[in-house]
Amino acid sequence: MATENRLFDDLARVASGALGTLSGVRTELETRIREQIERGIERMNLVRREEFDAVQEMAAKARMAQEALEVRVAALEARLAAPPQRRPLRLRPPPGRRPQKPV
Repeated sequence: MATENRLFDDLARVASGALGTLSGVRTELETRIREQIERGIERMNLVRREEFDAVQEMAAKARMAQEALEVRVAALEARLAAPPQRRPLRLRPPPGRRPQKPV
């Protein structure tokens, strides 16, 4: 019986060692794959999400400013195209003379 226990103990040690080695290999493999993917992404010259979001926000603000300016330009063009309004003439006395009061 002692030999059977020893055999099982040895098998258990070998199995746990193999599992430890396999988990190490798995971790190493994941690291290598991640590095390869990162290198590929860098070679493609892709933009990070944060940079994309920032540029998208800037473009939205620029679009809003452009639309506001378009409205202002249209209003100014409408004012320029309309015939000028005539104001009633006000007669002023020549400089240096005071208006006379009616008697």
